[in-house]
Amino acid sequence: MRNRHPLIDLNWSRRDATRYLDSIGLESTPKSSCLGCPFHGNAQWRNIRDTSPEEWQDVVEFDAAIRAGNARANASGNPLLGQAFLHRSRVPLDQAPIDHVTAAERAARQHEPPDAADEAELGVVDGCSPWACRGEADAELVQDDFGLTS
Repeated sequence: MRNRHPLIDLNWSRRDATRYLDSIGLESTPKSSCLGCPFHGNAQWRNIRDTSPEEWQDVVEFDAAIRAGNARANASGNPLLGQAFLHRSRVPLDQAPIDHVTAAERAARQHEPPDAADEAELGVVDGCSPWACRGEADAELVQDDFGLTS
């Protein structure tokens, strides 16, 4: 088996792909990501909660399960410092303020670029792929010896 990455081969970013899909009438193409991705914005969390109760229950259970960190890390003597949460508010997902961006979240981002404030609502713009997480849309794509892009 050989993995193929046609969009990477074209040197396309997610924005390039979205623009192309929009141009041929395929608007509202959702970005792909793992169900329990910690880079989801409030809109993505609401969508899971409101459209897929079973997936919402799964992700709430997963959020609770990661609280103490990775069991293997703990067993090897390197416990997690603090607690892990999926939502940026650092509260359990089923209690997180996903119906709006809180004043505290906006205040914490007031010195960041204007797009950063929207990240709490919309999630990380470029999202994740099977090969990388939180990619920069305008960054130059570089393939390593394994064909992975960084």
